[in-house]
Amino acid sequence: MNKQSRDEKSKFTIERIVLFIVVIVISILVVETVISYHWIKVNEYSVSAKEIQSPVRLVVISDLHAHKFGSDNGKLVDKVKDQEPDVILMCGDFLNEDSDNHTEVIKLIEKFKNIAPVYFALGNHELGYIENGHEEFLEDLETAGAVVLDKTYKDITVGKTHIRLGGLYDYAFALDGNDDAKNTPEPVKSFLLEYQETQSYKIMMSHRPDSFIFGNASEYWDVDLVISGHNHGGQVVVPFLGGLFGGDQGLFPKYIHGMYDVGAMKLFATSGLSSERQMLPRWNNRPEIAMIELSAEDN
Repeated sequence: MNKQSRDEKSKFTIERIVLFIVVIVISILVVETVISYHWIKVNEYSVSAKEIQSPVRLVVISDLHAHKFGSDNGKLVDKVKDQEPDVILMCGDFLNEDSDNHTEVIKLIEKFKNIAPVYFALGNHELGYIENGHEEFLEDLETAGAVVLDKTYKDITVGKTHIRLGGLYDYAFALDGNDDAKNTPEPVKSFLLEYQETQSYKIMMSHRPDSFIFGNASEYWDVDLVISGHNHGGQVVVPFLGGLFGGDQGLFPKYIHGMYDVGAMKLFATSGLSSERQMLPRWNNRPEIAMIELSAEDN
C-alpha cells in the first residue's frame, strides 16, 4: 500500500470516529431531553422540628405548565397517590399565561382531592392567565376542591401536628432601592405580621424562592419552611456544575433544587414537572414529585 492510500485510509478512519462521537453526543442530548420532560421521579426529603408532634407527609408539585403525563395526567395522579400524602401542595404554574382554558388543572384537582386535602398557591403564569381575562379561574379552583392561598393562610391539623399554611407570590421585602424586609410594602407586610403570630409549625407556599432569599427576608420573617418552585431546577443541569439559570439568582444559582438552610428558615425548591416554552429545553433534569416528611425533632 503506497503512502497516498495509507493517508486516505487514515483520514477515512478518523472521519468515521468523529461521526460516531457526534452521533453518540446527539443521542445523549435527545434521550436526556425526552427523559427530562416525561420520566417522573419521586424524591424524598425530611425536616424535623420541635413543633412537629406526629409525622406529616407532604407531596409538593409545581410547574406543570400544561404538560400531560399520560391521559388526563393519570401517571402523575398515580405517582402522587402512591406516596400516601397527608397534604398535597400545588405550588404554582400549572398552566401557561397564554393557555386557552384551565380544564386540565380542574380535572387534576378533582382527582387529587380524593387522595388528600389540596392547597394551591399562585405562580406568575396563573397571575398572567387571570390578567388575560380568566377572572373565574380562582373560583373554579376552589369549586374543584383546592384551597387557594394568596396572602392568606389556613390553620390545619394532621394527627397531633398543628400547621399554619400560607401562600404568597409577592416578594417579602421592598423593591424601592431600600430592599430590606422591614420595608415590605402593604398588604404583604400586614399579612406576614399576622401569619407569624402562632405557635404552630409555619409553612409558606411561595412560588418564587427569590421572595425569601433576598432582602434579608429569611432573617426578618418568622417562617419555618418555605415551599417553592419556579426555576425548574435550573432548566439545564450541567454535569458537575448544576442548574444553569434561576430567575433573579442569575446563572448557576444556589437555591433551585433541594432543601436549604437560608437564614433562620428552611427553604425547599422543587425542580418542578415541566417548563413553558423557553430558549433552552429542559435537560438532565427529570420531572419531580417531592415527598417531604415532617417529623419530631430528636431530643
